[in-house]
Amino acid sequence: MSYFIFVELVIFLFLIVVTRHSYIRTTHFLHVFQQLGYKSPEYWKFIKGNQLGAFVVTAHLFALPLFLLGFFEARFTVTAYALLISIFGMGFFLPTAYIRAERPKKPLVYTPRLRRLFATVIVLYALLVLAGSVPAWQFRILLPDVTILALIWVLADMLTPLFILLAASLMKPVENRIQEGFKHQARQKLAQMRDLRIIGITGSYGKTSVKFMIKTLLEERFSVCFTPGSFNTPMGICKVINSDLQAHHQVLVLEMGARYRGNIKELCEIARPNVAVISNVGKAHLETFGSQQMIAKTKGELLLNAQPDATAVLNSDDPLVMGMERRQSMRMIPAGLATGIFSVENISYGREGCSFTLTLKETGESAQVTTRLLGEHTIRNLLLAFGVGHHFGLRLQTMALAAARIEPVEHRLELKPAGDITIIDDAFNSNPIGAKNAVDVLAQFTGGRRFIITPGMVELGEEEEAENRAFGRHIGKSGIEGVYLVGPRRTRPIYEGIIEAGYPEAQVKVFETFFDARDYMNETKQPGDVVLLENDLPDVYNES
Repeated sequence: MSYFIFVELVIFLFLIVVTRHSYIRTTHFLHVFQQLGYKSPEYWKFIKGNQLGAFVVTAHLFALPLFLLGFFEARFTVTAYALLISIFGMGFFLPTAYIRAERPKKPLVYTPRLRRLFATVIVLYALLVLAGSVPAWQFRILLPDVTILALIWVLADMLTPLFILLAASLMKPVENRIQEGFKHQARQKLAQMRDLRIIGITGSYGKTSVKFMIKTLLEERFSVCFTPGSFNTPMGICKVINSDLQAHHQVLVLEMGARYRGNIKELCEIARPNVAVISNVGKAHLETFGSQQMIAKTKGELLLNAQPDATAVLNSDDPLVMGMERRQSMRMIPAGLATGIFSVENISYGREGCSFTLTLKETGESAQVTTRLLGEHTIRNLLLAFGVGHHFGLRLQTMALAAARIEPVEHRLELKPAGDITIIDDAFNSNPIGAKNAVDVLAQFTGGRRFIITPGMVELGEEEEAENRAFGRHIGKSGIEGVYLVGPRRTRPIYEGIIEAGYPEAQVKVFETFFDARDYMNETKQPGDVVLLENDLPDVYNES
């Protein structure tokens, strides 16, 4: 009898170890779900991409013989049985790097929504264990009661990815109700601020940069509230309106993002803009949109759902933007490098940023603009901001002085001195045009070796491979001294494009992770080196 109690105790310890393992797996898959924006279709695609590996890991292989041992218990002494269970339990003490990254780029954030989801997953675990254990205890199937519990818990551990998906489905009505409450609160607050002017900004890329540029220019005369960082979702916008917008604010600047058709319309239903700004239509999120034409329709929702007498500030160099449907009552301000209300001359770039001469065509007024920002696309973004400033009555010289104070947006061609080398941080979601522009900026640096670290571009649907190969060819023709690719499988098209361009193969190195590439860079760097960090994918895209 004492031996039997000993076995039960061993299995209880095994159960505790499995519980630890289940906690690690749950937090890992919750982290994946959070990085994918709590989108069930994207999460399911991630699970299918990992196939059986999402469900069965090394520890489960150690535990599987436990299922057989229980049924053949009579052939083992109690001590041997306890020993074997202990050995199998050791699998759950193995390092957990095969489950989650030891150095995550972006840690799991325990938001209220994630806590609700976590609690639902725990309930699902408990229900499965209870549902499986009660019948077994009732009919006494050849196994010790605690063994049954251990076996069921191992099964639950294997099903963790599906628990996240099921918990998200169960909580969806709750989350929708909570979100509708925040939206209603935001709409009510805006309705009370009748003199507030709202600026909505969208586009495939450049939204965040344009937002900070507009905010800096308008602060010369107005009290401005704006969405921080990349807050461009319904809940991000509601949070700013409900928490940050105050009675003294005169202008509200909102960044509006989209991954699906109807997203911009949903945002406009929360806050209908008086000024609509569209930066461009590019090949971003093609995986969900399907085509650039669908992207253009979605971005164009901003024009159709703005205030009836709204003003549109549009990138006049982009034919897809200029071809968007808009109301006849809407005033239009075109702003581009090739066309529009401004002309740009004498562009020059350097380690300190860029400068150019800006002229307002209708009056001939000119100003010399100097900014710490880099790249031709940055000048286009600035022109959109100047267009908004012009609409608000700011003089060109006033805006030029403000432009000198604009700080680079974090991770968007951000110059970062790092000891005796220079980092160009362009790590935020790369796109075909932005990636090529970043390489051009790198190529313009002189006086030191130039390197790029990149995993390539994602979410481009069927065009992803072709666009990455074209990106590789652009790198290969740039004349830079070294290329560090992250992810052998993902960057294969880039590698092939680089070699096609005649770039020396010996100057291309491929690494498993970003950290490996960065460590190698730190070991081999020389004073004066310039390193471009082009895109830094979330942990869900890791190959190792």
